[in-house]
Amino acid sequence: MNKNPIDMILDENNSEPIVLYNEQNEPIRFDQIAVVPLKGETYAILKPLDMSDILAEDEALVFAIAVEDGEELLAIVDDDDIIDAVFEVYYAMLAEAGII
Repeated sequence: MNKNPIDMILDENNSEPIVLYNEQNEPIRFDQIAVVPLKGETYAILKPLDMSDILAEDEALVFAIAVEDGEELLAIVDDDDIIDAVFEVYYAMLAEAGII
C-alpha cells in the first residue's frame, strides 16, 4: 500500500524516502530535508535521490503543501522569492538548533 507523501512529510519520525510521480507517472524518490512554516503556509524541502543528472549534490527542491478543493497536495515552487525565503527560514532553524 502506498503511503500518503504529505502524511510522510509531516511525520517527524518518518525516515523512509518520499515517493512522488512525474508527468509520465514515473516514481521519483526524495529524501526529506525539512518542513518549513512561512507566512501561514507550509513548505517541504526535498532532495531528489534519482535526479543526479539534473540537480547538483547540494541542491534540493521546495514544495508547497497546499489544500485545493478540500484535498491536500504537493506543488513544486518555482517562485525564486519564495524559495529564497524558505531557505532563509531553514538556515535560521539550523542556526537556532546549533547545527550551523
